[in-house]
Amino acid sequence: MSELAEPAVTQARLPRDAKYYEVKREIEEFLYDEANMLDDRQFNEWLDTLADDLEYFMPMEYNVKFGDHATREFTTRDKQMSWFNEGKWTLSKRAEQILTGVHWAEEPLSRVSRLVSNVQLTAMRTNDEGALEVDVSSRFLTYQNRCEYEQYFFVGDRKDRMRKTADGWKLCQREIRIHQNVLLAKNLSIFF
Repeated sequence: MSELAEPAVTQARLPRDAKYYEVKREIEEFLYDEANMLDDRQFNEWLDTLADDLEYFMPMEYNVKFGDHATREFTTRDKQMSWFNEGKWTLSKRAEQILTGVHWAEEPLSRVSRLVSNVQLTAMRTNDEGALEVDVSSRFLTYQNRCEYEQYFFVGDRKDRMRKTADGWKLCQREIRIHQNVLLAKNLSIFF
């Protein structure tokens, strides 16, 4: 996974000009549409919004000694354990399994509501193929209800890379940081 831009505190802030706000509006609409598709269980439509070279990663988070946060708080891709380290193919297989109706962790299907906020563009560039790519940071709160009494909240932030294509914006990288080091949910069958 190519490195996403560093957090805004260590990187020069993008100029807040007309182009920034135009692209930000498009990205926000993409993220809101994505949340609605996933909440409405439109998994095939959601898969169409993912780039074929997607990298989808959720590191584990550790409690670490003060001063070690920058280097040791999150596990690293391909070197340590993670909650997710997937691509589009794996995500499509997970969606297919849920849509069979016999997925043990999603029968009956969960009721999920996703909130996305604090959307900011952290970098814009043209890739080697000439397509605009934008790094985006956002925060999320996801509520999941299963069966009668199971309720889970997932809170965190995401570092995304979006690519503008002839078919619209495509998600090509997502790093999900869920801010709990002990997972309280019985499974991670939902998409972030």
